[in-house]
Amino acid sequence: MARFLVTAMPFTGHVAPMIAVAAALVSRGHGVRVYTGAAFRGRVEATGARLVPWSSAPDFDEQDLPATFPRLVGKKGLGQLLVNMEDLFVGTAPGQVADLAAEWEREPWDALVSEETSLGPRLVAERIGCRWATVAIASLNLPSSQGPPPGLGLAPGRGTLGRARDAALRGLVPILAGRLTGPVARARSDAGLLRGPVRFDHLVHSPQLILATGVPALDHRRTDRPGTLRWVGRLALPPAPASAAPLPAWWPDLAGRSVVHVTQGTQNVDPADLLLPALEALAGLDVLVVATTGVRGQHALPFPVPANARVADFVPHDLLLPEVDLVVTNGGWGGVLAALEHGVPLVVAGGDLDKPEVAARVASAGVGLNLRTGRPGVGALRAAVHAALGDDALRARARALATELASAGGAGGAALALEEFVAGPVDLPPREITT
Repeated sequence: MARFLVTAMPFTGHVAPMIAVAAALVSRGHGVRVYTGAAFRGRVEATGARLVPWSSAPDFDEQDLPATFPRLVGKKGLGQLLVNMEDLFVGTAPGQVADLAAEWEREPWDALVSEETSLGPRLVAERIGCRWATVAIASLNLPSSQGPPPGLGLAPGRGTLGRARDAALRGLVPILAGRLTGPVARARSDAGLLRGPVRFDHLVHSPQLILATGVPALDHRRTDRPGTLRWVGRLALPPAPASAAPLPAWWPDLAGRSVVHVTQGTQNVDPADLLLPALEALAGLDVLVVATTGVRGQHALPFPVPANARVADFVPHDLLLPEVDLVVTNGGWGGVLAALEHGVPLVVAGGDLDKPEVAARVASAGVGLNLRTGRPGVGALRAAVHAALGDDALRARARALATELASAGGAGGAALALEEFVAGPVDLPPREITT
């Protein structure tokens, strides 16, 4: 039996794939602790793992981030991304290091398993010199010599001019990343570490093992990925029995209908961004629309909904998606993988954080349409839905990608890779001398 410490930023979309890995490790007889926010205690303990709550690190409510990080007030788009990077992903790192170092002193682990949206695990791995694996829960954000830098929402350029554009953009990455150099250096110092690398994009992926969600088709099929990377498809807990899942009273309405699912995920859930224009766009179509608010307990929207729409806070994807013909989404990576695992094509309105990048990858793989904005108009949405529902080739490519995702192994494959990682040889970093 090995001992694993799994970390996840306290966001539903981050915790869900990581506790799927934790559950798979527990089922294989390993001891697992999960370091995340206290709000996820029930979900963690249901897997058989033990929660290590954020303590020195500032625990927060994912649907009220400004309460803990006031610089986010009024921020969207690039401004939101930059503050997220500085205040959440970098700024919480010293507190995470303090929490994790204390847990290591209490009981060491055989491997630290983190997702890639926080600097803390990297710093604690340096500080104590342990095995460290990264689970890339978002679209893979590794630097590459091919195509544009990840995160810009661009597909690789074609021809001489396209390749020149991509090379020029890659050359700008150190300049664009310069804003984080100071915060990263301060985080290292606050964590008691001596000078070291400060480029964030080179810091959050382990050089020992990367388990990447998705498949190469959703990575623009880049060929320069390191040998330490393994694709694992979608990471999700086994579906609950249908009898155990609470279903809304309108569930029987889905029978025999063409169904479009509209979702904004669990962050940036202002319904005016996507739900409102989507429901208006779909009101006159012969489809049943299932819209989810993404806010626990919120089963209604603050505006009238058309007769062909049904609303809930959440609906179990493993039960809903087999009934769905098309998903309209703001591009949350977990929801996109869930749709594609069921062979459902997408219309993506990605506007914030990594969502434009997700939209570009969906379009590049030929499994969905990219609206190139997070706040699409009614006309653009209606045209995109018409086009997607009538595109047999789009559906065929989505079904083919479902097969590819299924063959990647999922949480069970990730657990097996982690077992091999703990059992095999690895070059451990020397234990960092602290100040």
